[in-house]
Amino acid sequence: MSLWRFYKQVLFSLIGILTLSLLIGCHDLPPKLTRGQAAPEFTLDRLQNGTLRFPDDLQGKLVAIRFWADWCPFCRTEMQAIEPVYLKYQGQDLIILAVNVRQSRATAAAFIRELNISYDVLLDLEGEVARNYGVTGLPTTIIVDREGKLYTRILGESTPELFEKIIQELL
Repeated sequence: MSLWRFYKQVLFSLIGILTLSLLIGCHDLPPKLTRGQAAPEFTLDRLQNGTLRFPDDLQGKLVAIRFWADWCPFCRTEMQAIEPVYLKYQGQDLIILAVNVRQSRATAAAFIRELNISYDVLLDLEGEVARNYGVTGLPTTIIVDREGKLYTRILGESTPELFEKIIQELL
């Protein structure tokens, strides 16, 4: 193993440990969510304006909840890569909620401006929603079926092909 590869692995491990401690705090363990369980409810501010109440505002929709932050090395490419999948299936009631975890509105807005994405961006300023969904690293994607039940979780970077395959299973 090259020295650079070793340092890179150590760096990503440290980022993961820091993310975990920021998301779940010093004393709380993330909840254990299971397939078929009702997705936890939340209300978050949208990046642009207004709020979104989940699942109330999205009854009957297929929802992908993506947790991200601007420092996440994989979030940028993944968020851009799933945009074409979103555009392809939004007419079939696919909704993507890009939930920024514990960053300011200004930080999230600066990052999003560069991405040219069209799906909703929400602000989880205190990380409470991420904790309630058991997020231990970024990016994490939670897929919720049309009945509001947890279907699956994608930990880490996903490919557009995998994302689309999961979406097709639920349409």
